[in-house]
Amino acid sequence: MPWPVEPMTAATGDLPGDGARWGLELKWDGVRAVAQVSADGLRAAGRRGGDVASRYPELSALVDLLPGHDAVLDGEVVAFDRRGRPSFERLQRRMHVAHPDPRLVRDVPVRYVVFDLLYLDGYILFDTPYADRRALLSGLDIAGGGPVEVPPYLDGGDAEQVAELLAFTREQHLEGLLAKRLDSPYRPGRRVDYWRKVKNFLTREVVVCGWKPGKGRREGGVGSLLLGEYDGKGRLGFVGHVGTGFSDRFLDELYEILWPLRRPTSPYDDPVPREFARDAQWVEPNLVGEVAYSARTRDGRLRFPSWRGLRDDKDPREVTSEQGAVSEQ
Repeated sequence: MPWPVEPMTAATGDLPGDGARWGLELKWDGVRAVAQVSADGLRAAGRRGGDVASRYPELSALVDLLPGHDAVLDGEVVAFDRRGRPSFERLQRRMHVAHPDPRLVRDVPVRYVVFDLLYLDGYILFDTPYADRRALLSGLDIAGGGPVEVPPYLDGGDAEQVAELLAFTREQHLEGLLAKRLDSPYRPGRRVDYWRKVKNFLTREVVVCGWKPGKGRREGGVGSLLLGEYDGKGRLGFVGHVGTGFSDRFLDELYEILWPLRRPTSPYDDPVPREFARDAQWVEPNLVGEVAYSARTRDGRLRFPSWRGLRDDKDPREVTSEQGAVSEQ
């Protein structure tokens, strides 16, 4: 079995019309992780292949849940709020801590939500249909075992239940659904249209290129972030700024992260509009964040963006206008 396994990702789209050929899952608002369990213990890799086992010690529960098995699982590390909803903001407190102390693990617990099985006891399952992989996963009987969950998928052919599930995600302000074709194989590292993200709101990654000083209670710190993306020629362009969605605690942490990245000149390849460039503090474009937004203007600016958090599972060079076109279609 090759290691690490780069996860397969979904294209954004609408609910499929031929629902009977599809399974539906909740879209979990966390970070992707592929976990390998063997006689040697546990390994876990993030989206970019980096080791995350020490970052999320809760995943070690898989060793006890799968005695005698060699398996590779695909899933999402999720933190939940007090109402039981996935909270990407809450997960931020864990995402960037390589070795969390017991107090942080207790204060911000995470769960590993498993939704695919890629390898089992000597057999690579990449060409096995999704429905069969899910049946094998269910047969392992690891659901509800401590910090591990294996939520079932919904039959996409039941129109009434599909409508109820979609309405539930909107009422609970969840990100949406994932539709997966029942006969689909697993193709590591590829974005495929037989997995579809059906979103309740638009999100995308952005490159952090600088900040505007805060005013009022934010004076002396970060007021808003200046955002960018790369085009097909590798040029870094301005896509707007975001000043909402931050907690005071995160703004303090963000200031500490950004301060060492300061640079005297703009990292953008083209001039930034004067109202945004005035008083801006530029930084090296090393950080990737995620925003929610309503739409994009004709000149590519994000309308009404709201900050969701930093992502350390993305390389800034992956944040491109082409990638955005795929995820925003």
